[in-house]
Parts: sequence; C-alpha cells; structure tokens
Amino acid sequence: MDDPLTTPVAVVGGGPVGLMLALLLDRQGVPCVVLNSQADVPDQPRGSTHNARTMEHYRTLGLADRVRALGLPAGHSAGISFFTRYNAHELALLPWPGTAEVLSARAAADRADPTPEPMHRANQMYVERLLLAHARGRRGITLCYGWTVTDLREGAGHVDLVAEQEGERRVFRAAYVAGCDGGHSTVRRHLGIRYEGEGALDQDILGRRSTAAHLRVPTLYRDFLRDRGAWSNWVVNADLALNLIALDGVDEFFLLTSSVDPDRATDADLVELVRRAAGEPLPVEVLSHRPWTAGAALVAESFGAGRVRLVGDAAHLFTPNGGFGMNTGVDDAANLAWKLAAAVRGWAGPGLLDSYGTERRPVALRNTSAARTLGQGLGAVDRPAWLEADSAAGEAARAKTGAELAEYGMRTLDTLGVQLGARYDGSPIVAGDGSGPVPDSFAAYTPSAVPGGRAPHLWLDDRRTDGSSLFDRFGAGFTLLRLGPRPPATGGIEAAARARGVPLRTLTLDDPLARELYERDLVLVRPDQHIAWRADREPGDPGALLELVTGGPLDAAAGPGA
Repeated sequence: MDDPLTTPVAVVGGGPVGLMLALLLDRQGVPCVVLNSQADVPDQPRGSTHNARTMEHYRTLGLADRVRALGLPAGHSAGISFFTRYNAHELALLPWPGTAEVLSARAAADRADPTPEPMHRANQMYVERLLLAHARGRRGITLCYGWTVTDLREGAGHVDLVAEQEGERRVFRAAYVAGCDGGHSTVRRHLGIRYEGEGALDQDILGRRSTAAHLRVPTLYRDFLRDRGAWSNWVVNADLALNLIALDGVDEFFLLTSSVDPDRATDADLVELVRRAAGEPLPVEVLSHRPWTAGAALVAESFGAGRVRLVGDAAHLFTPNGGFGMNTGVDDAANLAWKLAAAVRGWAGPGLLDSYGTERRPVALRNTSAARTLGQGLGAVDRPAWLEADSAAGEAARAKTGAELAEYGMRTLDTLGVQLGARYDGSPIVAGDGSGPVPDSFAAYTPSAVPGGRAPHLWLDDRRTDGSSLFDRFGAGFTLLRLGPRPPATGGIEAAARARGVPLRTLTLDDPLARELYERDLVLVRPDQHIAWRADREPGDPGALLELVTGGPLDAAAGPGA
C-alpha cells in the first residue's frame, strides 16, 4: 500500500484524554485524526474532579475559565458530607471552597502561590462536550466519531488502522498512534500488553461490582440537605452505603453504590435504595444506570513501543477515590503531545518517545497506589449495627465512625501533593544537577526547580489577569528562562536549538522572586512545564544539552515522521 499518510497522528478514543491530546497536538501545530467508536460523547455522568494540574493544562489551551463555568453553581460547596440517612444523623461535614471562593482566594494570594488554577468540580460529561466543541473548531483536528478501530497493522514508517462504521470499512494511515481507548483498549491488545497490579477491592463500599446512575432528586436539597449540601453526599450505615454526587447543584445527581446488584438492578430498585438512604419516600427519577467496577489499581506493563503509545485508561485503571484517574491521563497527554510533535517535525532523538513510558509509568504506579489506599481507608470505616440507634452506644458509634469518615474525606480533598508533585527524576531526557531529592507527599506540594519536576509557579504582577501567570509566558516549545539582574548570555543554547530545529522561546525576567524560586540564572523548561535543566551559565557544549533533552543524536537521514 503506497498511499500517503492520512495523518501524522491517529488518536484512538475521543474521551477527555483523547480530546486533550488532540488539542495539545494542535497547539504544537501537528494535525491529527481522532477515531471514536461512539458517535458522540457519553450523555452519562462519570468523574467530576479536575485537579489543579489538569486545570493548568486547560489554561494552556485557553479553556480554564470555560471549564470553571461548568458544573456546580459558583457558591456551591465542593466538599463532602456524611450522614447515617439524609433525614437523620450527620456524621461529618467537610466544607471545601467552591468556584466563587476559589477565585476570591486566588485574587488575594501572594505572588508565589503555587496553584494558579485550583481544583474544580464539573462532571466529565459537561467538560467533554466543551472539549469536543472546541476540537470541532480546530482546523488541524479531524474528528471521526462513530468509527470503531478493529485492527492495527504496523509497517515501515507508518501504522494502518482499520476502522468500521455502519458496514463501511476504511484504512487510516498514520505516522504515530496514541491509544486513548480505555480499559478494554484495542490498541493495548494489539501490542500484547497486559495490566499489572490489583483488581477490585473486596469491600462493599466502592469495591467489587457497583452501580453508577444518573438521577433527578428534586427535593433532596430543599427537604433534606438544606445548607449541609456538598458536592459529595454520602449515606453510610450498617444497611447500605451510597454517594449522591451533585451535578448541577439543583436536582441532578450521580449515584455510586455497591448496595444493589449492578447486573440485575432496575430503576425501581434504585428508587427504593435512595428512599432508604433518605429515610423517607422522596421523589426519584432514574435517567440512566450502568454496571461499574470500582477499586482497581492496574497499570500497563509497558506504555507502548515503536510508533504506538498508550494513554489514560488504556495505560492505567483507578479506583475513583481522590479523582486521580482522568487527571493522570490528561497529564499523560501533556507529556506525550510534545514528544509526538518532535517526532513528526523531525527533531526527536531516538530515545524521546521511549521517555514517555519511562517518565509516566512510575507516576501511574504512584497515583493508582494513592487512590487504592484511599479506597481501603473508606472500606475500613466501622459501620456497626447500632450506628443509628438513639442510645449512648449509638452516639458513641457515630462519633467514632464520623471521625473515621472525616479523616478519610479530608485525605480525598487534601491531595495537592499528588496533583502537582509528579516528578521525572532519573529520566534520560532530564539533566540532573546533583540536587538532593524533593519530598513527595500525598497532601503537601513543595515547589522546586530541581530538574525533573513541574516548574514553580509565579504571578508576574498583582492583577491576576490573563497573562500575569509565568506559565502563560511559556511557549509551545521549550522556554529558556534568563533570571536575575544580570543573566548570562544564551546565544549558544539558542543556536543549538536552531541547528536541531527545536522550538525555543527565550524569556528574560529581572524579578528577584523568580530568581529565588528557580535558584539559578538559567532554566530550561520543557513544553509540558517540567524543568529539563538549570545552571548559572551556558554549558560548554550547548549542542550536547539539546541532544540530551530531546532524546539523543538525530539520524542524519531522518526527516519529519522518521
């Protein structure tokens, strides 16, 4: 088959991770085709947490404010509540800032505040619609929704994807393929790659086979939750456990429960379950429901090889606790997008694409483990038979169970270390400078300019307007920061970048706080905002530095797509 390429990159799977990869490729100027088996994005609720790192990636694309306008009303709590029943005992109430409070706090934060885009709650089905609409407006993105990829055939310098739609069969030829096609990934099966790790937790609360449902419960706020309404509203007792996650802050909720048989549950069963949780026969409308398996902590044994890579759920599966799954996938996309762009444009060394798995697989292991630990903590909460009793024993049980739930809940909320702390220490494309290890904490994030980590954030003035974040000044390619009152010359690095074809923006900042945060006069920031190198002067061989951070020496005969 001698037909020319259909596309430089084929993205298999048009969920949030696939769409983000397509949009990040578009930002790099690389066209792609997105093949998605469904004709549209799902009209069913899924995850609702967009963590601080994902919000930064939305900001890079100019979408953060539009995402923040979705989901719960601005004044709605983003926290968690726990009850024995909605009409009975409150076990724990954990407020967390909603959108209005987040934006107010951001406006008042000091210039070195590490989080320009704090976590936001908006259900994935709303955000996917936004991402899809935005992708439709990008000339470099071709959307092929309703096309199911059935086979991949790797050839010399390309991959052919066989796809079908309503009896029609078509072959798409791509230089590179990204499998963003979920836990049952066709791309992963083609590669013969298995998951490793642990399956569903053996517990009756967010473990085993569960049910996910979209409900309308019009009186839950008015008659039950009132001013105690949170984003996540749990009922926990010896009889049942369920969570009603607020979708619109009015009457729509996302139900997660293991208290009914997911393969046999009817609408009537779910209505009865919610009424038992409420303690009263309140009105409930079931809009949809589906089986779902919670509790997994699985990571692919490899993230791909050659011209094919795995991204998102195709590479790792999570328990939902903490909301780490989709967010880890979006960060995968940010890591892979610039490396695919480099391969397409011809400035990637032979090790650059392999560095994707080298860097991201340890992060997936870290994050799936963190989520599973949270899930185990929830399963360990004591739910004695007398928890609801109006007695001294019942009151003591509620105090104990409430404290355990509060501890669990705060751990799911206070996760900035997981959100922002991913590092690529030891990566073959990071030039370490001998600095000691940076602390890795579940909750606490320590800004650090040690190569391998996310670049420290800084507001450049006190207005907190568009463009006032240092991150807004980073280019789509590499950014070379020149810091301090007398930064050294950088002509050698700039010339080496031009010779190799590496996109490079030089940014000079005479800002004492920036120099203090980054601790060196020169800092090379990668397209994914991680630091590749830093020093107080240019290296003796700038070409060797560029060679290292882009994956090794170029093949003299290689061209774009090689």
